Amino acid sequence: MLAPTLRLLGALICQLGSLGLAIAQTPEPVSVSAANATALSETDFLTEMPLVLSVSRLPQRLDETPGAVTIIDRDMIRLSGARDVADLLRLVPGFQTSTSFETGAPLASYHGSFDAYSARMQVLVDGRSVYSPYLFGGTATGLQSVAMADIERIEVLRGSNSAAYGARAMLGVINIVTRHTVDTLGRQAAVTTGENGIRDAQASIGWGQDGATFRLGLDRRGDDGLSGSNGHNLINRVNLRADLRASARDEVGLRAGGLTIDSGEGYVGKPDNPPHDRSFGAGYAQLDWRRSLGADEDMALSLSHTQESLRNSFAYSLLSYKNQVAAYPDGGNAALIQFKNLVAGIDDSIDIDTSGRASSSTLSLQHTLRHSSALRVVLGGELRREEVVSRALYNTDAVLRTDYTRLFGNAEWRFADNALLNAGGMYENNNVRGDNFSPRLMVNWHVAQGQTLRFGVSKAYRSNSTFEQFADARYTSNGVLLKVTALASGAVQPESLLVREFGYLGDFPWLRAGLDVRVFHERIAGFVRGRKSVLPAGTTLLASAPWDYVNDEDFTIKGFEYQLKWRPWRDAQFIFNQTYTNINSIDTGTVLPAPEVASSLTYLQKLPGGVDLSLMHQDSGPVVLTGSSGSHLAMTRTDLRLALPVQFGATRGEVALVVQNLGSPYLDFDQLFRFQRRAFVTLRLEN
Repeated sequence: MLAPTLRLLGALICQLGSLGLAIAQTPEPVSVSAANATALSETDFLTEMPLVLSVSRLPQRLDETPGAVTIIDRDMIRLSGARDVADLLRLVPGFQTSTSFETGAPLASYHGSFDAYSARMQVLVDGRSVYSPYLFGGTATGLQSVAMADIERIEVLRGSNSAAYGARAMLGVINIVTRHTVDTLGRQAAVTTGENGIRDAQASIGWGQDGATFRLGLDRRGDDGLSGSNGHNLINRVNLRADLRASARDEVGLRAGGLTIDSGEGYVGKPDNPPHDRSFGAGYAQLDWRRSLGADEDMALSLSHTQESLRNSFAYSLLSYKNQVAAYPDGGNAALIQFKNLVAGIDDSIDIDTSGRASSSTLSLQHTLRHSSALRVVLGGELRREEVVSRALYNTDAVLRTDYTRLFGNAEWRFADNALLNAGGMYENNNVRGDNFSPRLMVNWHVAQGQTLRFGVSKAYRSNSTFEQFADARYTSNGVLLKVTALASGAVQPESLLVREFGYLGDFPWLRAGLDVRVFHERIAGFVRGRKSVLPAGTTLLASAPWDYVNDEDFTIKGFEYQLKWRPWRDAQFIFNQTYTNINSIDTGTVLPAPEVASSLTYLQKLPGGVDLSLMHQDSGPVVLTGSSGSHLAMTRTDLRLALPVQFGATRGEVALVVQNLGSPYLDFDQLFRFQRRAFVTLRLEN
């Protein structure tokens, strides 16, 4: 059934491609005025096929990668008006995002917000994993690692990529590539101010010459958060990058930096989560060395270390409970008297605390070889250590350590002039849950010029987080065990994902348009979910039903998504995205992790005088985000950006006005939180 369908589809696309070429080659009668207005060739609208660096660990053309990839380039980042990466990713097909800081930082997830920290994705910054091992594990804080001004491009693999990046890449990879220091020599600064307390500032300086260039950047991002929330936030970052050419064969990269995220969370009237402040900090260092072993061969070594800390606590009053117990008549009952004395001995309040620290260290080595014009291979290995320390979460001061050993490889075999096979996989071992192997097989078939079909299958595993494996969160006071809120049995196993996908990538020069389609069938087995279990009476002073983590169910995520890019006239572009998602989970009554339908339309136009106009509209069906109050949240948002170039002597730049959410406020993360219209102005200068 599948083969005839593919043959029919291939024939149809061949005809479309041929028709396009025929139309493109046919002279069209045009009026003189029309000719003057549109005296353009198709090449004015087309660019070379972009190269993707991260999907298979081999540099590949976009139409030859083993998966669907969205590339967000520097121009798109600037024209979007987005102030952070999470907000930018809402324009990528299949993504769900939130701007809330309720779980520490804005979230972005693909094909479902199944957890409060987006733990089923991998985020890389210049190849360094910024996945946080703390708490449930997550990528939200990692998305805030670098300033938007320092980003050259973002490659988003829409789909599993554990075959190349292991357990954290189960539902996708976001690879953030920062600007090369050669491109950022000199000084650059920007300030942003506007409604909702927006107060951003950024500055960088680049220097160097003759194979040794550097950039030091500082920036701050802050605002008052969502209306109705305690989500005020302030992010401070510093990042240093150095690019050194040690010899004709050797390139060395050095990166170091850190960030702090100070934000508010909690709710008025919720004694178990009142408004309070939270502080997250991270610092990192990274060394990359690449040696050319010849025209067709190179070796790359990378070493990185990241240190994280979290301070998050608030006082929980027990006074009301103590007064209630003290007022209860004991009637001379010895057991009751003993209980009342026990309660009288505890403190009037305790600290609810999730503070702790974590670290990750990674050493990787990979060898890339072009064996022939038809075969390229990348092979490598990686050692990664993740450590978490938190008495509040694990009832111990011991270091909880997870060591990963990974071996990976991918072969790109051009077995026909118009067909390419990517075959690869990753063997992964961790000292907590043992071995697994994540394979991938994908065929890219160029059925006509500019017309590519892609189909394949992959399997992925997600290792359990430290919290899912070892959680033991308990409250005590003066030696009395008050309550246990999380108690992991340790019986949970890694969940797995089997993906079957079909893709299409087409260019239509006569329409000045391009189309990217992904049809997916993703089967999650042994999905890990929290389940409460009641402890026997008398175990704790207060009744306890702690969370445990179990392999709960198998379910399917299926649907399709597409992105249409169209350049109807000079200096204009429309981008239309749409995603249809069906999640066949028995738990969708309480959690609806992805909307059934989500759409976005972007219009970019260069106006006379160099003015940039951007209009972005997004419409998303109801979702219920994990970690929120359980409300069904739909979203309609329209953003406007107008930017005017400015120049003062040798200093050039732009001033931009951005209005986010021109319409009515929409609910974000919680039924109490609203994203209201906010306008801000940015002045950016460089020389």
